[in-house]
Amino acid sequence: MSTDALHDVALAEWHEAVAAAQATGFTFFDWLSAVDRTYDEAAPGYDLVLRALDISREADGRAGRGIRAMRLTTRVAEGEAAPSVTDVYAGAAWHERETHEMFGVEFTGFDDGSGAGMRPLLLPDGFEGTPLRKSFVLAARASKQWPGGKEPGEGHDSAKSPSRRRVQAPGVPGPDWGPR
Repeated sequence: MSTDALHDVALAEWHEAVAAAQATGFTFFDWLSAVDRTYDEAAPGYDLVLRALDISREADGRAGRGIRAMRLTTRVAEGEAAPSVTDVYAGAAWHERETHEMFGVEFTGFDDGSGAGMRPLLLPDGFEGTPLRKSFVLAARASKQWPGGKEPGEGHDSAKSPSRRRVQAPGVPGPDWGPR
């Protein structure tokens, strides 16, 4: 099993770093996604993460160095766009569309060969929002009691325990959310 070499790069160097990884033997694109870091006080935004593998073989077919993995990460601020890497790894198109749809991260220079540009991939027509953002309100949690919402000693009709502060899970809307 391989361990990943980790590399953090500046957003301005993202495309160049991905192209350099591909040129140095990391020819197998594995995945690309994002991590919501909007609550990071030092540098809020989204970590764009790409994993690529070097699966090269020796001339006689035996395994060369074995499988090597590289993980590249860059921070994309809210409202900023990341350069697309679809010209380096064609397989990144699906992943960039998913990341755009689920996190709202924009990609400049996106080209999947269809000419249709960035378009919905997984969500139904008319869906509004970005469901993998921490700020996204999950409607299912608004319409149904959250199972972790009760503290020990609390019931639906009993008084709240004065000794414990109620903590609301991420994505659970406040009591004023929804239709009245």
